Amino acid sequence: MSTAIMDNIPKTMHAVRCLGPENYQLQEIPVPTPGPTEVLVKIDACGICASDVKCYTGAPMFWGDGVHPGYAQPPITPGHELIGTVIELGDGAGDMYGLEIGDRAISEQIVPCGKCRFCLSGRYWICANRDIYGFRKYSPGGMAEYMLFPARARNYKVPREIPVEIAALIEPLSCSMHAVDRAHMEFGDFVVIAGAGTLGLGMVANARLRNPGQLCVLDFDDHRLEIAKSLGADITINPSKVDAIAEVKRLTDGYGCDVYIEATGVPEGVRQGLEMIRKGGNFVEFSVMGKETTADWTTIGDGKEITIYGSHLGPYCYPKVIDYLHRGILKTDGIVSHQLPLQQYLEGFHLAHDPSKSIKVLLRP
Repeated sequence: MSTAIMDNIPKTMHAVRCLGPENYQLQEIPVPTPGPTEVLVKIDACGICASDVKCYTGAPMFWGDGVHPGYAQPPITPGHELIGTVIELGDGAGDMYGLEIGDRAISEQIVPCGKCRFCLSGRYWICANRDIYGFRKYSPGGMAEYMLFPARARNYKVPREIPVEIAALIEPLSCSMHAVDRAHMEFGDFVVIAGAGTLGLGMVANARLRNPGQLCVLDFDDHRLEIAKSLGADITINPSKVDAIAEVKRLTDGYGCDVYIEATGVPEGVRQGLEMIRKGGNFVEFSVMGKETTADWTTIGDGKEITIYGSHLGPYCYPKVIDYLHRGILKTDGIVSHQLPLQQYLEGFHLAHDPSKSIKVLLRP
């Protein structure tokens, strides 16, 4: 049994379907029906993530490389940066999630199994059997007119006072918050965030709330650096114009930065950080890389005794991000650069693939 907002929920819907690398199509498919503890939403907006672009362009982590299996399970509807309106609740879903018909709602990008050693210890975001929206058959994503939050999903109500285009940033902002948490920054720290894309800019906004001594942002795009300043960066550096490593060392009396957060998505961002960071510093690796990265690990150990932190998804951050956005604490101005109808998904992917033309691209069904 389920309760619907209307009797005329359509039988079919338009959805972007991933069939393979650079083989995405807009198709008409059935609207899913929620079972027990499941939630059906009408999608208000869905962002195109860098990982969506890497899947589209054929990155080995999604499609395999002859040695490692790929993560994607086509045909699948992509999209995990989503916001929607509840139109149908499966048995028990309303009580479980505190949701009612007509509420705006979001679901964390991971649907954990709930049974593995990580889930049972509360570390659900590194679930051994996880399904991420938009890549796995169990969890079709939000680049569609309607979407199902399946059983085991982690869902939250989102206040309607938060504009749709801002609510669609809750997922990336939660990832950014977790990365900043992992950095263990302290008062007085010289913090470098490398990469001023959506996630990097979200890190700037979150890091500003921690009040580091100096917050420095690196990017090759001057427009993105201007947005970083508006979100709280003290210093911005364009490495195509300035020797970023030399400049950071100059600004820190030759020591290097205390914290380096890598959000560039390219191998050079890793190598740059290892050279730029001071001895005993904290290095956070966040990016989804399109290819393998190599570096001199001697720098990590014998050279500098750096502490390396990985950062994955946005565990336990969604409620905080929702609250901070609702109260106007977390800045987002300038992050959303494009809003396109669902039918223009290919244009959206091409825009998202070119950092000189876009920051965050949203699809609006």
